[in-house]
Amino acid sequence: MAEAEPPLEPALSDHPKGGDASVEPNPSAISRGRMALLFTVMLVTAAGNTAMQSVMPSIGTALGVNDVWINLAYTWSALLWVICAPIWARKSDQRGRKAMMAVGLTGFIVSMGLCGLFLWFGLVGLLSAFWTLLLFAMARSLFGGFGSAAPPAVQAYVASRTARSERTQALSMIASSFGVGTVIGPALAPLMVLPFWGIGLTGPFISFTLIAVVALVVIRLRLPNDEPQFAARGRAYDAPYASGSSGAPDDRNYDDEEDDAPANAVGSAELPAQAPAKLRWLDARIRPWVFTGLGSGHAQAMVLGISGFLVLDRMGLRDSPAEGAGPVGIVLMSGALATLLAQWGLIPRFDMGPRASTLSGAAIAAVGVVVLGFAQELQSIALGYSMASLGFGLTRPGMTAGTSLAVTRAEQGQASGVVASVAGACFVFAPALGVGLYNYHEGFAFALIVTICVAVLILGWRTLQSDAKLTSDARGADQHGS
Repeated sequence: MAEAEPPLEPALSDHPKGGDASVEPNPSAISRGRMALLFTVMLVTAAGNTAMQSVMPSIGTALGVNDVWINLAYTWSALLWVICAPIWARKSDQRGRKAMMAVGLTGFIVSMGLCGLFLWFGLVGLLSAFWTLLLFAMARSLFGGFGSAAPPAVQAYVASRTARSERTQALSMIASSFGVGTVIGPALAPLMVLPFWGIGLTGPFISFTLIAVVALVVIRLRLPNDEPQFAARGRAYDAPYASGSSGAPDDRNYDDEEDDAPANAVGSAELPAQAPAKLRWLDARIRPWVFTGLGSGHAQAMVLGISGFLVLDRMGLRDSPAEGAGPVGIVLMSGALATLLAQWGLIPRFDMGPRASTLSGAAIAAVGVVVLGFAQELQSIALGYSMASLGFGLTRPGMTAGTSLAVTRAEQGQASGVVASVAGACFVFAPALGVGLYNYHEGFAFALIVTICVAVLILGWRTLQSDAKLTSDARGADQHGS
């Protein structure tokens, strides 16, 4: 049985008649055990997805499907992610973060299981390549539609419980769960290619479906229930609270409170509850972060889309696709380790703020893509991919933290939805575009990716706000400072 979430103290800076607005309140600390649970949610989905990416080039080759169509099979899922992530983020403000994490994991489980089943049908000859890929795309769309509920909920959970000066590191830690997952996924994928019952290359799908079921049970039993309780007191259950309130009701649990005092009251004074305005991509506060995130995300998606096929081509494995899972896994795993180095090593070691992280990441990624473009052997391919991943491992948490710090605490759920939506948008057409250009002329693909990285560097240098202003606790939790 999950224990009750300890209530957060109301933030005096949130109230026009109480406290000093220049000082941010100290949110409740997140215990190591609870952080481990949040880390697990992100890790399982990341490991499963990268394990899938390790074997999909080989599966596509075995089915005789053009490389571009393999990447286009992800398009509808990515588009649904863009649409649904902000919706789930708002739901997490209303229904609680834990509930949305459960929805996300359930979407991943159903999607991964069906994807494996349909691909197995195709590989054993029960379905044609056309129907196999079509059904795979439909099953994958469940991840975009429902799996997108988990990351915004996890991010909002962390963002609403950390001080501004600590938020970059905290969000970087959560983002690094993707890095750990992308190490584990490619490492385990070749071991999960099971030789019995005709499972073969679909083994990673089955294995990670079962792992995610275990993770869902653990989250349900061990993560404290943060579902808002003010509906029982006659309040509107589905209405988020505005910046005029404490910003905490979305994350608070009132099971331990003995009275029926309004959640957004200080003393005996009740403040009006208003829904925060919808946070849009072109909001002036977050627009520079959205643009840099879109640029670096598209570059990363193209590199990821190309990498598996590049390994098969340059290692001469097109005629034996089953042998490709190992080398592709090695390259993806090396990139994941570089991402961990960025998020666990460089960012905390050098105390990098969002702007510094984003700009340095774009520069490093550009160099890595150049190396990858000229690489011919497995070692040099892994080196180039690792350098590019190191750069992207800096830009992603930089964009995430910058977006979070640019808005109020009451808007953290919406901000996390924007971040997740931007990430999904980058995978709608970019992987297929990258592979299409790669098949037409390798130089065109890599030149475009490098150009995008340089453009992100220039745009970020000119438009991103300084780290000193963004990370200052003196800004106040619910101020709109630009």
